Amino acid sequence: MIATVQNLSRPLLRLGLIPQIAIGIACGILLASVSPEAAQSVSLLGQLFISALKAVAPILVFVLVAAAIAGHRQGQPTHIRSVLILYLIGTLTAALVAVVASFVFPTTLTLDVPEVSGNPPGGIVEILRNLLLNAVTNPVTALMEGNFIAILVWAIGLGIMLRQAEESTRTMLSDLSEAVSNIVRIVIRFAPLGIFGLVATTLAESGMGALLDYGHLLMVIVGCMLFVALVTNPLIVYWQTRRNPYPLVFTCLRGSAITAFFTRSSAANIPVNLELCKRLKLHADTYAISIPLGATINMSGAAITISVITLAAAHTLGIGVDFPTALLLCIVSALAACGVSGVAGGSLLLIPMAASLFGISTDVAMQVVAIGFVISVVQDATETALNSSTDVLFTAAACQNDERRQT
Repeated sequence: MIATVQNLSRPLLRLGLIPQIAIGIACGILLASVSPEAAQSVSLLGQLFISALKAVAPILVFVLVAAAIAGHRQGQPTHIRSVLILYLIGTLTAALVAVVASFVFPTTLTLDVPEVSGNPPGGIVEILRNLLLNAVTNPVTALMEGNFIAILVWAIGLGIMLRQAEESTRTMLSDLSEAVSNIVRIVIRFAPLGIFGLVATTLAESGMGALLDYGHLLMVIVGCMLFVALVTNPLIVYWQTRRNPYPLVFTCLRGSAITAFFTRSSAANIPVNLELCKRLKLHADTYAISIPLGATINMSGAAITISVITLAAAHTLGIGVDFPTALLLCIVSALAACGVSGVAGGSLLLIPMAASLFGISTDVAMQVVAIGFVISVVQDATETALNSSTDVLFTAAACQNDERRQT
């Protein structure tokens, strides 16, 4: 029996990871269409996959960053500054695209939805304050709760202190980093099964009917994200590398966006992105820091969501929006998006803060947030896919640009 199963599965195992994931998606859709009850029964596969990624991500980031900095030699190039600049440019550009699209394709909403729970942040100052407080969290607590800002701070500090340690100590840390990376590779090999469970369960529980009432809003949001992924991001990459950006763009979309779309978690996708950076042969000292940092502050998709839904609320209430105010919304959305990972409910709970620019009350804004939760099955998945794949894309672009300048 075992031999028969092995013979049947051998051709499937010879396929690459992406074709296997595509098969898992197709099987999940088929199962949800034929038997929703059976589809819900495989939810454990998706839950296990996401839990395993989230469990390994904090310790992976901590060990990998500490090992990379401890093993760094004076004079070796790093590209963190370039990556951070690209993160800021990409997020601001995404917010601007969302504002333009909201003017070209204005959306109105029917504010007849129940209120949602949650406390939105009071403003940019509060978001930045929370980020600073998160940075000095107890390291054990940070590892337990997946607080990547604190994990990065402690890993960077430990790595700097260990640069003067004995060679055997730094070698041990490097070996530990490789061991954890091997565990991550094993987890990622189960991605086809995990995504099969996620797709089947999501379609069985939510279906597509709930999305039709807000189809126009969803199309504007997803359309902006696709435009950023396929037009503005490639333009930014071309500006950096002076070469055809699309091979790199499609590699990042295949290797990162697909898993991020179904896991809907930037933190869970950190191991996937680190593995992709390694396959792209990027500078380890760079991506060990830029990928977990990008999962926290590089939020192009969140900037789009905040801008589009906020302007939809303004259009619904008949509030006139001039260009300077819209430009201010771009800046607020970009800055707010940088702190979105520390806010329960993600980008949606930052909408009341942006809506306050137009004098929209919190009660009305929270009704708009409820609409966001209705479409979040697609909105949040697409947002995470854009955010996560852009982390790898801009890291690769910065590395290639600096290498081009040196040659």
